[in-house]
Amino acid sequence: MSSSQYPPHSGSGMKRRRFIQYGAIAVGTGIASACAASPPAAESPASPSASVAASPAASGELIKVTYGTNWFAQAEHGGFYQAVATGIYKDYGLDVSIQMGGPQVNGTQLLMGGAIDFFMGYASDAIKAVQEGIPKITVAAIFQKDPQILLAHPGTAKTLADLKGRPIFISSAANVTYWPFLKARFGFEDSQKRPYNFNPGPFLADKTAAQQGYLSSEPLSVKKEGGIDPVVFLLADYGYNPYSTTIECKSELVEQNPDLVQKFVDASIKGWYSYLYGDPTAANELIKQANPEMNDEQIAYSIEKMKEYGIADSGDTTEKGIGAMTDERWKSFFESLSGEGVFKPETDYTKAYTLQFVNKGPDAYKSA
Repeated sequence: MSSSQYPPHSGSGMKRRRFIQYGAIAVGTGIASACAASPPAAESPASPSASVAASPAASGELIKVTYGTNWFAQAEHGGFYQAVATGIYKDYGLDVSIQMGGPQVNGTQLLMGGAIDFFMGYASDAIKAVQEGIPKITVAAIFQKDPQILLAHPGTAKTLADLKGRPIFISSAANVTYWPFLKARFGFEDSQKRPYNFNPGPFLADKTAAQQGYLSSEPLSVKKEGGIDPVVFLLADYGYNPYSTTIECKSELVEQNPDLVQKFVDASIKGWYSYLYGDPTAANELIKQANPEMNDEQIAYSIEKMKEYGIADSGDTTEKGIGAMTDERWKSFFESLSGEGVFKPETDYTKAYTLQFVNKGPDAYKSA
């Protein structure tokens, strides 16, 4: 998926894969059109649709909605593409376009400026927005586990704690996301940090080193480029528990048109069930059209890992359904990082999310 230090994608400038020129990719219901020659979305946004979407559609008319992703099209966005490709959004009365993100795309700016109606966010960025007085809110969390990982060479580490004292290649964004957690929980020190340039070369050259990565991407690239099966430590399995690949929108949209928000959330979740447990072929074709660098091998690997590790469907989703969120989980995440100075202790983190649109149970989304 997106950067190997995932949060916050909006404006982070991350370049995990080789940079390809960003194009505002609009995937309309039933069709896809790639605009690779277009300037970055931040400079040439899609036609503002929030004001249109906030109004009831005429009888029989689909409501136009734009969803902005946080990186180039990939399997980790598959449920949204599936809802487009199979007509799920259309069944809910929505004409959804997916605007592809990239390393220079600031999703919060696009969202607040009205260029998109919903954005693919991340828990820590949502809480930071509360601190900064930005009126946006998370309405669903597609990924229960953040796919952030650390990689080590085979035979060099058995647990995450074994990486203490070793050089670790991390991005600058890690300093305000998972690195404070590793310092507090495992005693990692800043002297271990090495700048990560989204190239596995330095890691492969130093067998004592570790590097950050994304569960569904870097292990495959390291194996292909270095001929090794790296040891993978999923930070979510060690207590790092932010929600990721969220759906967020302006707070005013929740207040003024909750029915639209509910339709988009329900259809998106249904798309994820279809993508993970049905036939993802149609969505994968749209993904490859939008991002020509994506290939069948990478897509298949990503889907396999998402299922294997329960990235989207595990824990609370067993009873509450994909997209689930809980007050307890948000509180736990906030407290774990506010204690390390990432968040201000006085921040009202509860303004970062609402449970109004989720937790209906799996059957509500699997039904016809």
